Amino acid sequence: MWRFIKDYLFSIIFIAGVVYLSLSNPPALKIPLFRGWDKVVHFCMYSGMSGVIWIEFLCKHRKMKTRIRYAVIGVILIPVLFGGMMELCQQYLSRYRSGDWMDFLANTVGVILASLIAWFILRPLILKKPSLKKND
Repeated sequence: MWRFIKDYLFSIIFIAGVVYLSLSNPPALKIPLFRGWDKVVHFCMYSGMSGVIWIEFLCKHRKMKTRIRYAVIGVILIPVLFGGMMELCQQYLSRYRSGDWMDFLANTVGVILASLIAWFILRPLILKKPSLKKND
């Protein structure tokens, strides 16, 4: 448990921030920036969260066999389910927030785009770096 916390500390902090932002009472803006700006915020939150998880995951798991299986589950599927869970929590546990399926779609698109960037751009860069551990 402690190793998991140590290995994924920034991801845990980022996830806690997403939970706080999702369930807190946001300040009211007098003039919205543009229509659907909250969808852009959801996209940025979840692409950032997924990106941080990807970076920590790729740095900790350099073996190809474990990386593909766990990446699909832990770095793609779980953040998408987490986004849906947060929308349900907003709908049923919050008085001042409402769950929205378009927000969930923005969350999912953010996770997918971050995953594509991480797999095709970050993964080759991280794999080029020599590992600090001898048994990795």
